[in-house]
Amino acid sequence: MPIPEFITATRAKIGHDLMWMPGVCAVVFDDDGRVLLGKRADNGKWANIAGILEPGEDPEPGILREILEETGVRARVDRLVSILADDTITYPNGDQARYLSVTFRARYVAGTAHVADDESLEVDWFPIDGLPELSRNHRERIQWALAPDAPPVLRRN
Repeated sequence: MPIPEFITATRAKIGHDLMWMPGVCAVVFDDDGRVLLGKRADNGKWANIAGILEPGEDPEPGILREILEETGVRARVDRLVSILADDTITYPNGDQARYLSVTFRARYVAGTAHVADDESLEVDWFPIDGLPELSRNHRERIQWALAPDAPPVLRRN
């Protein structure tokens, strides 16, 4: 999926300046306890499935849309994992962004995981004890999502 039109229009006005945006993220588990990850096209790093909410879009349907668009997998949300402000990101083109990320624990429902858009180089399922290198934020989200009924994390310690 290309950059959302509302982001492109805003960037035309503000250039590369820092933008605060609503983001969603999912730690998606299959029936074997593996985690669905995507290798991002913009930086070549493995990450949980994530994206930007469209204007007026609620977080739960937004993350289910992102999972399907990026991986071809249909999922259902089990619970809220965290709501946190991520660190500032500077993209290769110089755009700066900071996301308020709403992270969900999700469960595989149907579909075969595959690269379904231009945001990922690879998509695959990984066992918890065989995860690829991940950023601190993505590792934390997976750890927080492991417990099926833990309360959401609202601040980092």
